[in-house]
Amino acid sequence: MSGEAPVIKRLDEVVVNRIAAGEVIQRPANALKEMMENSLDAGATNIQVTVKQGGLKMLQIQDNGCGIRKEDMEIVCERFTTSKLRQFEDLNSINTYGFRGEALASISHVAHVTITTRTASSKCAFRGLYSDGKLKEPVKPCAGNVGTQICAEDLFYNVATRRKALRSPAEEHAKVVDVVSKYSIHNCKVGFTLKKQGESMADVRTPPDSTFVDNIRAIYGVSVSRELLEVDHEDKSLGFAMKGLVTNANYSVKKSIFLLFINHRLVDSTGLRKALDIVYQAYLPKGTHPFIYMSLEISPQNIDVNVHPTKHEVHFLHEDAITSSIQAAVEAKLLGSNSSRTFFTQAMLPGPSKEDVKVKQSSKDGDEAVRPQEMIRTDSRDQKLDAFLGQTTSKNSTKIAPKSANASDEADNSDSAAENDSIKRNKVKRREIRLNSILELRQEIKDDVSDAMRDLLQNHTFVGCVNESHALIQHSTRLYLANTTTLSKEMFYQLLLQEFGNFGVLRLSEPAPIKELVMLALDSSASGWTPADGPKEDMADYVVTFLSSKAEMMQDYFSLEIEDGNLVTLPMLMENYIPPLDELPMYILRLATEVNWETEKECFLSFLQETADFYSMKKSYLSPGDSEKNMETEGNEEERPTRDQDWKWTVEHVIYPSIKQMLLPPSKTENDRSVIQLANLPDLYKVFERC
Repeated sequence: MSGEAPVIKRLDEVVVNRIAAGEVIQRPANALKEMMENSLDAGATNIQVTVKQGGLKMLQIQDNGCGIRKEDMEIVCERFTTSKLRQFEDLNSINTYGFRGEALASISHVAHVTITTRTASSKCAFRGLYSDGKLKEPVKPCAGNVGTQICAEDLFYNVATRRKALRSPAEEHAKVVDVVSKYSIHNCKVGFTLKKQGESMADVRTPPDSTFVDNIRAIYGVSVSRELLEVDHEDKSLGFAMKGLVTNANYSVKKSIFLLFINHRLVDSTGLRKALDIVYQAYLPKGTHPFIYMSLEISPQNIDVNVHPTKHEVHFLHEDAITSSIQAAVEAKLLGSNSSRTFFTQAMLPGPSKEDVKVKQSSKDGDEAVRPQEMIRTDSRDQKLDAFLGQTTSKNSTKIAPKSANASDEADNSDSAAENDSIKRNKVKRREIRLNSILELRQEIKDDVSDAMRDLLQNHTFVGCVNESHALIQHSTRLYLANTTTLSKEMFYQLLLQEFGNFGVLRLSEPAPIKELVMLALDSSASGWTPADGPKEDMADYVVTFLSSKAEMMQDYFSLEIEDGNLVTLPMLMENYIPPLDELPMYILRLATEVNWETEKECFLSFLQETADFYSMKKSYLSPGDSEKNMETEGNEEERPTRDQDWKWTVEHVIYPSIKQMLLPPSKTENDRSVIQLANLPDLYKVFERC
């Protein structure tokens, strides 16, 4: 059945622009990518991104680039307005990120856009509000730094179907983090910061003038950065050069991490990705992938960047030949670095094996002799003589002398004072804590205990120290590498919960000014401070004021005394143990910035976790005896052990006995590599039998 032909009409300009915007801006991450590229084109050296609800509610980017002239503010959000392209032939030699002039226009058609900008020659900044590519009202002068701040609010507020098709805010935020992470690695000379609105901790933070490896370490972790190989390859006949960092055969993950930049533009190339996966198939376990960062420089006349609305894909001449050349270069690099391999074993065995049970049962019944490869040659109940010989020296170095006006009288009666002090401690009545938050946290520990790990740690035999953060222990016929830092942190957290409100006191020999401690912490790269966070002096003053306002609570519950802006005491968690005082500045800073002071349970939880991290056994950078010199001590100083002897004695005779006695290991310790099995006696016998 034929009817009348439908009338063809020209679409309204607003409809056309919104359709085009939907092609360019598909989700918040696309909008952010376009704005970051504009900032990089403007010569920015510091880019700060703030998001709310994954960028759907608010997406803000601020840079210190060249800014936008006031004269250009009126047309900056119109389509096909750009400072980077004049005629079509310029596409053949384009070397900037943007060139179509569609990014800001597209964003303004699906969001409420506010632009605040200032050029170096301008005396003030100017602000404009945009909707559908047009200014809502005349540009107004305002205060502002050199550079540009663009804020897009209520993304897709007028495109309901697109808004509904997007994923949850958490997933959109993950995509935003991914985009910022990739650009921060490639542009290592530019500082990047990504935060959620209202939060002090950054999801991504890289300093300016960094290196590729440092940024990869900061974002993807040490496990990736320590296995990187540098690949440089150039082929003048094909007109390209490649620089990259790829992991060796020791590293593999289930999800592929492939960062490809062609002429500094983040793109994807399915053909190149597959070609590199083929290379790694010969080196990695089945179903796993490497980490690959690659930057290609191709002659601009050989590449077409205008083939995808979001510029996610590009086409270039000799694509197959260039892919094969890169594949060969990576394969040659892997072959040259395959002289050594690192193998990791299971982080934690689930429990005693059936063979162990059979051996114990047969030896108990006396039916048959235990085979040599199944014989347990240690007893976890045995103690060493040096535990008693070294105890006096160590105890004197950590026992705290309370301050008194009659210091000379106390010195004359040191022995009797020490005896009276110990007697008084035994007679002090413990406070019973009935706070619901503390009782709930204690119960959570009891509900999450790993029976297998508890059996291993309660019945282990200490073998020796590897370093200050790792030690060897034996359980049954197995040898393990234990992470002393992780285990001691968990133990101190549980000890803090158990002794809540009943701590002893470690008194500093001289009160430590909190402001000076915070300034020391801010000077460290670990603090994450950037000029955008404000002057260090102001932040230090804020921390002093804030912690002083919480001084009464901290002294009452945690024996942490602050007086006139000075730190006077720390809680004493364990006899014979002083925390690493070189971590004290960062601990004080994190108490102000990382503890959630809003709700009671979250406050106690985060405070105890930060304190446990401070007290955990880790490498100290103080010179020998510095920790003890900073505490008031009593007892003779003769025969003080060296620094090396001191920490080894502490690990063997203080930390691990306490772990054995007190720690209730959570279930996560089975898989987080807190304890790694290195060897098993029956398996070793099998190896020797084959030899």
